[in-house]
Amino acid sequence: MTSGTPSPAYTRVPNALTLLRFAAIPLFVVLLLDDRDGPSWPAGIVFGLAGLTDQLDGYLARRWRVESAFGKVADPLADRLMIDTAVVALVLLDRLPWIALVILVRDLVLVGGYRVVVPRGYEFRVSRLGKIATWGLYASLGLVLVTEKGTWWALAYLWINLGLAVVAAVQYVLRARREVARA
Repeated sequence: MTSGTPSPAYTRVPNALTLLRFAAIPLFVVLLLDDRDGPSWPAGIVFGLAGLTDQLDGYLARRWRVESAFGKVADPLADRLMIDTAVVALVLLDRLPWIALVILVRDLVLVGGYRVVVPRGYEFRVSRLGKIATWGLYASLGLVLVTEKGTWWALAYLWINLGLAVVAAVQYVLRARREVARA
């Protein structure tokens, strides 16, 4: 075993963390519904841990050189589902205005586009802006979860990160369009 290379059992850790994020979604919803009228620290903690596992699984996969086809698809999908679940729940609980559903629309466009362009030879790569937007959405939605309804600074931070997420989506679409046209 060389320095920085894990034992075979540890090579499954990044994908296990991704699967853990999928499994955390129902728990998150239950905890949020328990505190539907105000700040929900339990839901916020689960949501924050999901964001941390996103960082950890990617870091470990790159460091240990165990990136997988499964991880490349499942990792961003787990993020999208966790974030989208939070947005939909917070809109339904009247903690976010309905316009926040733009995040859901953005993610549906990206997932649908992914299914169209990958069979044409496009290899999806998460951009730096995409990572920043995802981290920002995790942080800002986490703040909305643990603050009182209408806390202006938490909402302002969310709108900034929503803007970054939309710009990242436009970049993904343009890059995919360009690369598929060349192929």
